[in-house]
Amino acid sequence: METYVALFDLPLEQLRSYLPDRDEPADFDDFWTRTLAEAREFDSAAEFTPYDLPLASVEVYDVSFAGWGGHRINGWFLVPRGVEGPVPCVMHYIGYSGGRGFPHHHLTWPAAGYAVFVMETRGHGGANPGSPGVTGDPYGGDNAQAPGMMTRGILDPDQYYYRRVFTDAVRAVDVAAAHPAVDASQIVASGGSQGGGIAQAAAALHPAIKAALIDVPFLTHFRRAVEITDRDPYQEIVRFLSTRRESADQVFRTLSYFDGVNFAARGQVPALYSVALMDQVCPPSTVFAAYNHWRGPKEISVWPWNGHEGGGGFQNEEQIRYLHKLLAGA
Repeated sequence: METYVALFDLPLEQLRSYLPDRDEPADFDDFWTRTLAEAREFDSAAEFTPYDLPLASVEVYDVSFAGWGGHRINGWFLVPRGVEGPVPCVMHYIGYSGGRGFPHHHLTWPAAGYAVFVMETRGHGGANPGSPGVTGDPYGGDNAQAPGMMTRGILDPDQYYYRRVFTDAVRAVDVAAAHPAVDASQIVASGGSQGGGIAQAAAALHPAIKAALIDVPFLTHFRRAVEITDRDPYQEIVRFLSTRRESADQVFRTLSYFDGVNFAARGQVPALYSVALMDQVCPPSTVFAAYNHWRGPKEISVWPWNGHEGGGGFQNEEQIRYLHKLLAGA
C-alpha cells in the first residue's frame, strides 16, 4: 500500500505557474535528428505473430521489431476483432521495472474501439513478477553504474540508456503506423511514470503522433528531481554522484538531452497530463515544469491526495473520455 506524505512541494497555485528555465544543449535537435536517422538505417523487420489466447472480441499479436542499433524489441499488439477499416492506435509505454506483462493487462483500449501497441522497455521486467518482460539491452555503455538503469552510459549522451529507449519508442510508432489495421493519422502516445516520460519524448520526436496521454511523468526536470526527492529511481543518480563526485557537470549535461522539459517545449499536439500532489517519486513541480512548457493544447488532471499511483482508474476513465472527444472531432 502506498505510504502518503504531507504536501512537500510547492503549493498548487505556484505549481500552475512554475516555468523554470530549461537546461538545453545547443545541439539538442541535431542530436535527435542524427540518432533517429541512424536507427532508421536498420529495416524495422517487424513481426506480428498471432498469439493463442481465446478472447472473443480482441485479436492479439506478439510483436517484435528492430529498435536502436537494430536490437530486437518486443511488445504486444491488440486490435478489436471484426472492426471494419483501420482504427486509431494507442502506443503504450511502460513504467520503470515493468515488462510488457500479459495481453489481458492491456484490454482497455481495444474495449474502447482502439488498437493498442505495447512497447516493452529494453532491460526491464526481469525482476517484476507482476509485469514480466523478455527484451534485453545488449548495449550497456562504458561507465560503471549504480544498480538500475538511470546511470547506464550516463557520462556520454551517445551511450546513455534512454537514448536507446526513446529511439525504440519512435521506431515502434513507425511500425504501428505501417500496420494495415491502424489509422496512421490517429496515433496516440501514452504511459505513466517512466512510460509517461517516454510518451512525452515520442510525441515530440515523431510527427505521426496526434495526441499524448502523459501520467505522472518520470525523466523530467532532472536536477530539481534529484534535489527534492529521496526516492528511487532518481536516487540512482544521487548514489552514482556520491562516488563520482567530479562528474556532476558531465552527468547533467548528458541528462539535458533526455529531459522531458526540453521535449515538452517541442510538444505541439493535444496532451492530457496528470499529476499527484503527494507524489515523492515524480515530484509535482517536475510534472508542472513539463506541462507548463508544453506548446500544444493541454489539460492536466490534479490528484491532491495521491502519491505516485496518481489518478489510477479514475485517470484511465478521463483518458478514454478525452480521447473519444478528441478523435471524434478529427
